[in-house]
Amino acid sequence: MFKKPVIVFEGIEGSGKSHHIKNVTKYLKKKKISYIKFREPGGNPNSEKIRKLILNKKNNFDKTTDLLLYLAARNENVKLLKKYYKKKIILIDRFIDSTIAYQHFGLGVDIELINFINNHLIKNFKIDFTFLNLVSKNNMIKRLNLRKSLNRYDKFNNRFYTDVQRGYLKIANKNKRRYKIINSDLDIKFNQDLVIETIKNLL
Repeated sequence: MFKKPVIVFEGIEGSGKSHHIKNVTKYLKKKKISYIKFREPGGNPNSEKIRKLILNKKNNFDKTTDLLLYLAARNENVKLLKKYYKKKIILIDRFIDSTIAYQHFGLGVDIELINFINNHLIKNFKIDFTFLNLVSKNNMIKRLNLRKSLNRYDKFNNRFYTDVQRGYLKIANKNKRRYKIINSDLDIKFNQDLVIETIKNLL
C-alpha cells in the first residue's frame, strides 16, 4: 500500500495501456482522489512538440537520435514530476522501462548509455508500480488496423514488436514486486476490473 504512488502503464502498440489509464482516471475522479497524468513522449507543451517530431511518419532518425529525443522530452517533464512526487498520485503512460524496451531491446541502443542519462535526469524519482499490458501479434495488428491514423512507431515490422515485448518481460521478471502483467487478449471488462482492483489495493 502506498500513500501517493507513481503508477506506470507499459506495453507495445495495441496492448490497451492507454485504455486502462483512462479507465483508472475515471475511477480516481469518481472517488475524488487527487492525481496527475503524463504520457511519454509528451506531457507538457515542450514535450508535446518533441513528441510530434519523434512520431512524424516522414522522419527517419538514427536510433541514438531517437533515444536522445525521447530523453529530451522526459527532461522537460522532470520538474513537474518532482513537483507532484509524493503529493499526488502520478499516472504515467510509458516511462523508463519503455525506453529500455524500445530503444535497447528493440533498436539495440547501448543499455549503459540509456541508464546513465536516465539516472542523471530523474535521480531519486522512483516508480512504485507498473502495469505491463501484453498482446498477441494478431490482436496487435487488428487493433492497429482500426486506428484512423498511424504514427512512425505504429509501422515497424513484427519482429521489432516481438523483441520489445520480450524486453518488457525481461524487465518485469527482474522487478516482480512492482509489476502486474495484464493479458490484453482476454476480455476487456475482466482486465478493467483487474486493474481497478489492483489500484484499490495500492491505495
